[in-house]
Amino acid sequence: MLQAAQRDPQAASRARGSSFYLAMRILPREQREAMFEVYSFCKTVDDIADGEAPHDWRLARLAEWRQRIAALYAGKVPAGLQALAQAVARFGLRQEDFLAVIEGMEMDATEDIRAPTLARLDFYCDRVASAVGRLSVRIFGMAEDDGRELAHHLGRALQLTNILRDIDEDAAVGRLYLPRQALQQAGVNAFDPAAVLARPGLAAACSYVVGLAREHFASADAIIARCPRRQVRAPRIMAEAYRQILDELVARGWTPPRQPVHLGKAHLLRIALRYAFG
Repeated sequence: MLQAAQRDPQAASRARGSSFYLAMRILPREQREAMFEVYSFCKTVDDIADGEAPHDWRLARLAEWRQRIAALYAGKVPAGLQALAQAVARFGLRQEDFLAVIEGMEMDATEDIRAPTLARLDFYCDRVASAVGRLSVRIFGMAEDDGRELAHHLGRALQLTNILRDIDEDAAVGRLYLPRQALQQAGVNAFDPAAVLARPGLAAACSYVVGLAREHFASADAIIARCPRRQVRAPRIMAEAYRQILDELVARGWTPPRQPVHLGKAHLLRIALRYAFG
């Protein structure tokens, strides 16, 4: 069991800022604390990748995290990672998934991604989202095959929704995650983020990504439906929250000025209560 004295005191507070917090909060204590530790790791490396420091500095910090994870799995647990090490041991979390998350962050830290190919976008989504899912489903106690499949589809659904939600925020820092093929099909052949967001073809390109996200949500729903409810309460809450964000984005449309779309705490609480005991 995770002992209170060994937990990272900042892990839970970092998680409180996440739209996933309530989904994590409903879990039994050991699972909840493990999810807080995984989230804290992900938040830490994401903050490095998204920071304003030079690319070389960010890559060096991420390389240090590779070393820290390697040391953890070698039994030489770095200071501050004792609780994460306990979660790893308790739930059989795999080193390759932590390293995949770091690899995804390195993609952002190396250069500002602009109009990736579909294959590169899918790889990116796997690293920054589905790899987190692969860690999470082991904590949820899901069977291996169903867990990996759910991580694959729900991770991509959530990340594609993030991309659509954050297109203006990303463009402001020189990033554009909409896939090149979708832009070209929409008649957009310039890949400068600010220029793309001003093009009339933006709506068609975003609709293409909406379709991809909905396909992944549908596949995730099918997996959730066949699994024991106690194992999928948290991912069901995550899926429903992000599906509603996606629906609100579609209803809002893509014509500027685009108002930000976020679910309020009360709305998230209603979703959590709906599925926490169902």
